[in-house]
Amino acid sequence: MILKRVITEFTPEFPQRGFSSEELIQILMDILDDKDAHVILALDELETLIRTEGSAALYNLTRIQENRLGAAMRLSLICILREPEYLKDLDASTLSTLQQNFIQLERYSSSQLEAILKDRIELAFKEGAVPQDTAKFICDLAAASGDARYAIELLWRAGKYVDAENVREMTAEHIRRAAGTVYPTLRGEYVQTLSHHEKFLLLAISRLLERSNAAYISMGEAEKVYKIVCEEYRQLPRAHTQLWKYIGGLDASGIISTKKSGKGLRGKTTLIGLTLTPASAMAKWLESTLEVLYKRVSTRAD
Repeated sequence: MILKRVITEFTPEFPQRGFSSEELIQILMDILDDKDAHVILALDELETLIRTEGSAALYNLTRIQENRLGAAMRLSLICILREPEYLKDLDASTLSTLQQNFIQLERYSSSQLEAILKDRIELAFKEGAVPQDTAKFICDLAAASGDARYAIELLWRAGKYVDAENVREMTAEHIRRAAGTVYPTLRGEYVQTLSHHEKFLLLAISRLLERSNAAYISMGEAEKVYKIVCEEYRQLPRAHTQLWKYIGGLDASGIISTKKSGKGLRGKTTLIGLTLTPASAMAKWLESTLEVLYKRVSTRAD
C-alpha cells in the first residue's frame, strides 16, 4: 500500500492490483531513475508496520540498493516510532541498517509546550483572550505526558467553551472543563483515523471492561462481543485473523495494551486492556462517533 501510494504520486493512473511488493519496488526504482529523482519516505507509527508485517517490509526497503550496485541512491527512509523496544522484533540485518542514525526525542517540557501554545494562541485567538497564566495552566496539565497535541486539544476545546458562553477571556475553569472531556488517547490521530471495524472491536473491548470492572479481558471474550456489535450496526464481522491484525495495530498505537495470560486462567490466551482512557469514556465516544455513520438496531444485545 505504501509503495503504491508513492508510485501514484508520479504515475496517477498506475493500476492498484496485480503486483508483488518486490515488483513495486523495482517499478518505483525505474521511475526514479527515469526522472532522476530522490524520494525521502517518512514512515510514522512504525510500531504498527512491525506488528503487522514483521521485518519483511522494512528489509525490502532498506536493502534496495544491494541489487543496484553502482546505481544512484534513490530512496531514503525516516522511521518514526514512540516505543523503540519494538525495534527488537526486527531481524538483525534490518535492525543494523535502521540504527545507523538514531535520534531520540525527549518529551516536551512545560516551558517548551508554552512556546508552542504561544504561537497557536497568536494565530487563533484575539489579543488578550488567553491570559498567560491560563496558557501556563494548560502546559502544566499536558507536561505529565509531554504531548503537544494534547495541549493544543485542551486549548481548542476550552476556546469552544469561551465562544459558547460569549465571554471575552479564557479562564482556568474553561481548561478544567476541557480536561474533563478530553483524554489523550481519544485525540484524532489515535482513534478517529481507525477503520470502522477497528472501532467496532474497540467498542466491544470498552463495553466488556466497563461491565466487568476488570483490568483485562480475553481475546475470546472480545471477539464474541465484537460480533454482537457488528449485528448492532448491521455489518458483517471480519474473520479471526483480521481481528488479530487489528489488535496488533491498536496495541502498537498505544490505545490498548496486551499481555499473555498467566496463572489462574486455563490455557494460554491474550489479555486486552485499555491504557489511559476509562472504558466508559471510550465506549461513549465510540458510540457517538459511530452513531453518525450507522443507524443501530433498536435493542442492543450485549
